[in-house]
Amino acid sequence: MLINLPYPRKSRAWNFRLFGLLTLLFCSLSFILSFKPDKNSQQLLTIPTPNLTEAKSGELNVLTYNVAGLPQLISSAKTPRASSIRSIGQRINHFDIVNVQEDFNYNEFLYADNSHPYRTEAMGTIPFSDGLSTLSKYPIVDVDRVAWKDCSGADCFTPKGFSYTRMELSKGVFLDVYNIHATAQDNKDAVKARKQNLIQFANYVKQHSEGEAVLIMGDFNAHYTFSEDNIRDFKRETGMIDGWVEVWNRGEIPGVVTGFKAGVALDIDEACESIDKIYFRGSSKFSFIPRGYRVEKELFQNKDGAALSDHCAISMVFQWKIIEGQTESITSEGSQRDAAS
Repeated sequence: MLINLPYPRKSRAWNFRLFGLLTLLFCSLSFILSFKPDKNSQQLLTIPTPNLTEAKSGELNVLTYNVAGLPQLISSAKTPRASSIRSIGQRINHFDIVNVQEDFNYNEFLYADNSHPYRTEAMGTIPFSDGLSTLSKYPIVDVDRVAWKDCSGADCFTPKGFSYTRMELSKGVFLDVYNIHATAQDNKDAVKARKQNLIQFANYVKQHSEGEAVLIMGDFNAHYTFSEDNIRDFKRETGMIDGWVEVWNRGEIPGVVTGFKAGVALDIDEACESIDKIYFRGSSKFSFIPRGYRVEKELFQNKDGAALSDHCAISMVFQWKIIEGQTESITSEGSQRDAAS
């Protein structure tokens, strides 16, 4: 049975500043530009949901992807949005847990040929949606959505923020999964808002996931190399481990670069830092061991080799294990990096 999980009504507290007439404008634009498929094309492929086992270990193949779901005429992605996002929905099927961002106007296409049995329900088109969707092969037992208290520029036109889901990997084994889309751009106001975003997010994680195993995947719009970003503080305060840093950068956080300018998101590869990040953290009885990190360029290209979005998808593979009677939640940093070498 396929389950679409609704967003919790209690969490739809929006930041209304700057909406007014601009909100009406975006409503009209969204209606005009958003092409809706017919009802037949909305049929969802389902797979039987297996009964949960009592497994004490397993493997997770996860992915984060900003799918550029703004209406076609204002999207910075080069390929047609409806067909590209439908293709994305098909190609993410073999990943166990997927977080997508900018899932605004084409959610019906994303879900049309997707077979994940558990998926969060989209909030609608811009300006009503936060653009965050989570798809999972594991039962999602809790959902929450939180809008940013601080925003800047065009990011104020939607309730951008982060979402929380709790998943049950096996009987009694839970994982807290977060999806995030922080404020974009590097101008003064945007940087200030993004700093507050990460403070707000860190406080939520510390309050709601204390002592729990955590997976965070999303578009942070932040770099370690940019002196104005507080991503280091977020990592330290939440006790998270950066997947790219751990697997590809030998555990070394990049230094600040004087005069840093963000590059094109599609130009990244495994050798460089991405704003699309995957963080993880074990618990006193849950061991997370990274086995791989990959920038999924080829998988998400059309037949002509063009990218299906304006970001690259990022994937990781983890081994997880329940460890009874131990206080350390992960193996030593050296063994983690050895496993990824």
